[in-house]
Amino acid sequence: MRGRGPGRSRNYRAGRGVKTVPVITAAEAAAKVQSGQTLLVGGFGMTGNPVHLVHALAETDVQGLTYVANNVSEPGLSGGRLLRNRQIRKAVGSYFTSNPEAVKANQEGWLEVQLLPQGTLAEAIRAGGAGLGGFYTPTAAGTLIAGDADVRTLNGQEMVFVPALRGDVAFIRAWRADTAGNLQYRLTEQNFNRAMATAADLVIAEVEEIVPVGTIAPGEVHTPGLYVDFLVQGTLSADHLGSSASVKGGAKKVDEARMNMARRALKELHRGDVVNLGIGIPTLVADLITPEHGVNLHTENGMLGVGPAPEDGGALDYPVNAGKIPVTALAGASYFDSADSFAMIRGRHVDVAVMGGLQVDAHGNLANWAVPGKPLLGVGGAMDLAGGARRLIITMSHTDPDGTPKVVPDCTLPLTARGAVDLVITDKAVFEFRAGQLTLTELMPGATLDEVRAGTGAVFVEALRTETATV
Repeated sequence: MRGRGPGRSRNYRAGRGVKTVPVITAAEAAAKVQSGQTLLVGGFGMTGNPVHLVHALAETDVQGLTYVANNVSEPGLSGGRLLRNRQIRKAVGSYFTSNPEAVKANQEGWLEVQLLPQGTLAEAIRAGGAGLGGFYTPTAAGTLIAGDADVRTLNGQEMVFVPALRGDVAFIRAWRADTAGNLQYRLTEQNFNRAMATAADLVIAEVEEIVPVGTIAPGEVHTPGLYVDFLVQGTLSADHLGSSASVKGGAKKVDEARMNMARRALKELHRGDVVNLGIGIPTLVADLITPEHGVNLHTENGMLGVGPAPEDGGALDYPVNAGKIPVTALAGASYFDSADSFAMIRGRHVDVAVMGGLQVDAHGNLANWAVPGKPLLGVGGAMDLAGGARRLIITMSHTDPDGTPKVVPDCTLPLTARGAVDLVITDKAVFEFRAGQLTLTELMPGATLDEVRAGTGAVFVEALRTETATV
């Protein structure tokens, strides 16, 4: 049974045995949070974010919070407002570089940051809600993120122990609630909300509307009312959605070299494949996929069956992808929460992941989350995807702007995953790993073999057409 924290309520309709959850204001909800507590905040960026609750908390004198969320929202919005007020002492999440003010606060020394891979964060919260002490995961094994965690080899695979996460209070966001506290989420708004609803002593749900018991069919209840202590009604507007308010806010960098890499990556995708496309160059692949390809796109914030971006509109009208860009849903699409999404990834149910890279080395190791000279504050879902997908394709420029090779003998940047890369597509060449050897198999349009030889730091085998040689 869950602990009965401050404000825990159990009200039932007389003679009917149906729990009635109190409806309070956002200000009343904020008053239930105490300084020094751990606060779980749902949302993926600003999608499914309990913005009214967090903004009400920003009007209080609560200080010293440990703030658990995927990130600290956007500057001045939701958690970003608490950050500006210096109400957050420690942030636990997966991607803080999306808020430059969080990066600055950490560099100035007043914001402590605990960085977790996105799937690890989701599973730690789910474990906390399930009464577990923690779990072992292959994600981040052999990387800086693992730190001094307990590492064991289980079923022949190195795994890192992660303690469960719980909060004193959870602020979550749902689309609808009935008066018994049963919650229904909209589109990709389940994200971290479902797990967080189970993992705090006091759970307050901000919802678009509150309806009578029975309005939400039993099969449409995503979070049962037994988890929910209080309801707050709050209507979202485009102003609450930040960069996801309009599809036009997610402009992509497009040039011929990048499109050539995207077209080449598309050739690796086959009918029936479940595919996850990372940010950067891989997002261009999505625009090339048509229904005739029969590819099923997966996004780690909780969607399978991603369609192309709409011509107009934003997150009030459409689901969003992992880049927080509004997208459409194809026939047969489904929605789920972030913990389930990463279970699909770690469970090797995703056939192909296409990701960007900073370095790939001759051993198939990948480095793509830590940029030289920048703080190590954003890993997102990269480690889960790199180690969990059945096949990993990396798209990246062949060299840095100064000509430094990105295909190297050994990665010098912090690792994302070890021995995980199957195929590398650069603007100059295509490399495969054949029998553990880095092998050049194709030249990209306009590239020459001499350019590839000069711009590649690692030793590789040439297998262009029929000739084979070692460089």
